[in-house]
Amino acid sequence: MKKIILSLLTLFITTLTFAQNTWKAKVTDTESKTPLTEAYALLKGTNINAKANEKGIITLSNIPNGAQTIIIKLVGYEQKEVVLTFPITQTEPQEVFLMESEDELDEITISSTRSSRSIKDIATRVEFIAGEELEEKANMKPGDIRMMLSESTGIQTQQTSATSANSAIRIQGLDGRYTQILKDGFPLYAGASSGLGLLQIAPLDLKQVEVIKGSASTLYGGGAIAGLVNLISKTPAEERELNFHFDGTDALGLTLNGFYSKRNEKIGTTLFASYQNNSAYDPAHIDLSAIPKSERFTFNPKIFVYPSDKTTIVFGVNSTFEDRIGGDMHYIKGEADATHSYFEQNKTQRISSQFSLDHKLGKCGHFTAKNSVSYFNRILNTPGYEFDGTQYSTFSEANYANHGEVLEWIAGVNLWTDSFKESGLNLRNYKQTTTGIFIQNTWKANEWLHIETGLRGDYVNDYGFAFLPRISTLFKITPKLTSRLGGGLGYKAPTIFTEDSERIQYRNVLAINSNINHLEKSYGANWDINYRTALFNDQVSFTINHLFFFTHLKNPLQLIPVAGSNYQFINVNGNVESKGTETNVKLGYEDFKLFLGYTYTDAHQHQNGVQSPNPLTAKHRVNAVLMYEVEDKWKLGLEAYSFSKQLLNDGSIGKNYIITGFMAEKLWKRFSIYINFENFTDTRQTRFDSIYTGTLNNPQFRDIYAPLDGFVMNGGIKFRL
Repeated sequence: MKKIILSLLTLFITTLTFAQNTWKAKVTDTESKTPLTEAYALLKGTNINAKANEKGIITLSNIPNGAQTIIIKLVGYEQKEVVLTFPITQTEPQEVFLMESEDELDEITISSTRSSRSIKDIATRVEFIAGEELEEKANMKPGDIRMMLSESTGIQTQQTSATSANSAIRIQGLDGRYTQILKDGFPLYAGASSGLGLLQIAPLDLKQVEVIKGSASTLYGGGAIAGLVNLISKTPAEERELNFHFDGTDALGLTLNGFYSKRNEKIGTTLFASYQNNSAYDPAHIDLSAIPKSERFTFNPKIFVYPSDKTTIVFGVNSTFEDRIGGDMHYIKGEADATHSYFEQNKTQRISSQFSLDHKLGKCGHFTAKNSVSYFNRILNTPGYEFDGTQYSTFSEANYANHGEVLEWIAGVNLWTDSFKESGLNLRNYKQTTTGIFIQNTWKANEWLHIETGLRGDYVNDYGFAFLPRISTLFKITPKLTSRLGGGLGYKAPTIFTEDSERIQYRNVLAINSNINHLEKSYGANWDINYRTALFNDQVSFTINHLFFFTHLKNPLQLIPVAGSNYQFINVNGNVESKGTETNVKLGYEDFKLFLGYTYTDAHQHQNGVQSPNPLTAKHRVNAVLMYEVEDKWKLGLEAYSFSKQLLNDGSIGKNYIITGFMAEKLWKRFSIYINFENFTDTRQTRFDSIYTGTLNNPQFRDIYAPLDGFVMNGGIKFRL
């Protein structure tokens, strides 16, 4: 009996031993072969898990017999599954290689840095909006890109006209003229055409939007002291794309957009067409339009030619024609009288060509040539005054790039011409030519350090030479922790086309004088830290990015009152400094995503020993967006934005305010419908502050620092055929 019990006990222990297996693995990086000390393994369908030690070794114990799936994870790397049948015999830990990943970022190439590397390997800090996020922003404002940009930390859109909604973009507290807006690398929205640029760019034909904050003049020349926004158009693929987007608002606005693209073996085509119509809208019932009456047509065709596998040639045209009129509601309706006579009418025509040729040379070389020719005409009418000006501009560039794995070089030359002609006395006509040469190097010093350096020299006729070095570094401290540090010089050629002159419709603004005006020059730096991890057994993804920024602008150009009720642009004795921080947090749990952002901006003017805050700059701004998304079925979004008080140009202080919004979209295979409640708390400047002084037929408008249109509901339908 004793022998039987001992035999059964031995059999039980042996069975238990075989049923509780142990598995060891060494987890390393696929490329660098370095141990991944923070890797995590989980036995699928159980609570059995373990983390790697300092040598990258993971030990899983108590594994049941039979076929088992082991999941190996590490934030920043692609998840891997290992299928084994236990029991197994191991003499050495099994080698498991993980490939570095950053969600979909590995496949996203940022063109604004002139590099061929994916975003995770770029030393310059770049923010991008693409894919679903771009589509969601288009639901809220399908006619232009103001909202898409203004909802990013550190970016504020400044309305320069109370009745016509003209706007400029401000990055990190600096005026709009210090931000360069590009379309596929072409400076199509500069000079006279900048005042209405944000209002005339629809997002449907965009593949992604890239934003570089801080001095970027080394990359593309003058005007990028605060940063640049590069709008990247879609390119054709072999699979046809045919999209339509129809949107309407309860403020009697209508937007119709259509986009087509298709590539064959030798030819590809994209075609974007848009029509927008708005009725004048006055939610405050003060007889002044918060949304002007407008009608706009946009037509952007492109042809892509592929004569060989090594060569791509692109021909394109961007065209926009718009008529908008704001002002007294009675005047707009044709009921003008002595009391109701104020109006502001803008008629614009914008036509620009795009040509580019890209040819591969050998294994890593590329030669690129590009050219654009732009025509922009604007007629601005107010009672007793007319501004009628035409801008002709060209941009040409040729560059050679060698995209090596360790070293990447790019060098080139460009020529930019800008000619402005005004009807009437022609006192403000000008011609400006800028010749530039640049060289840039990206060096992958090792796995954890990438260095990007650049040098540009620009010669601006009448104003001389600008020397522009820059440097950016990327530190890959751990798979979870990275940091970027960069800085450079910038410049801006003087122009009458600024937010200050736009506010007064260029009335009595004297011409730029090359004898007394000179280039505005700047230096700046930024440093960011990015950390990402997973919380609560990988149930919640967590990412935080914190940015420090600083820009110093010497002898800024300011509009100063002079004799005879005129205004003159003067490079004042002093400087403008903008410094602060941006914090972005992203949390993800199952189908929920939460985005939190905070911007602190301390922008000051220093003039003749006196320091004063930069007007129209919110020192504190908070944004929060909660998204719920069931793939291919539902999208729900709730957002809120808070702005602190701002100093106005008349010396008064604007109120702090909060904007809220809610969007819902139902998706099917070929179409979707959505509804958007924008600013549903009806936050308006006209509810808590005035927008003008004087009389209704001769209003003197104050600064616009908060929304004027209030709560506007829009909805639409999107087709993907």
